[in-house]
Amino acid sequence: MAAIALIGMPGGGKSTVGRQLAKYLNQKFTDADALIEQRIQQSIRSFFEREGEERFRDLEQGIIDELTTAADGVLATGGGVVLREANRRHLRDRATVVYLRSTPEELAWRLRHDTQRPLLQVVDPLARLRQLYEERDPLYRETAHFVIETGRPASAHALVNMILMQLELAGLIESGHRRGQPGG
Repeated sequence: MAAIALIGMPGGGKSTVGRQLAKYLNQKFTDADALIEQRIQQSIRSFFEREGEERFRDLEQGIIDELTTAADGVLATGGGVVLREANRRHLRDRATVVYLRSTPEELAWRLRHDTQRPLLQVVDPLARLRQLYEERDPLYRETAHFVIETGRPASAHALVNMILMQLELAGLIESGHRRGQPGG
């Protein structure tokens, strides 16, 4: 099976769902942002502040190229990964891409106490999320093979089941693969 890449807005559940999906499929899980932090030996937020977004996007592009060249596993990407055309192409051509789609309002609620996401450290996070969503939603849709609505009260467990069902219907995993019920 090709790698499965999760894309979507910051706070959309990519890492949480990806970790559970990988466990269920008995695949390796990689969080692209965590890998970047490991390699640069600092938080993305501090790197962003010191080096700027463009330099971060350069690093991210190299990581996405590397990770999508791998044959399998589950990959959680950063929210802005779709901003670069090369990333969209690598993801779409080399992986099965699942867009975890959340509304800006849902995200604002989930991220109301977040202090780590550099793009959301603003006076009005909801307005910023709406702006990011307007800019990125078409790019996520262009990149994705599947779109999963994450609306409240969808749990990570329920989202994993929805992804598994889509993969099964598309013939990407064998029928009945979901019977074990992830997260249980």
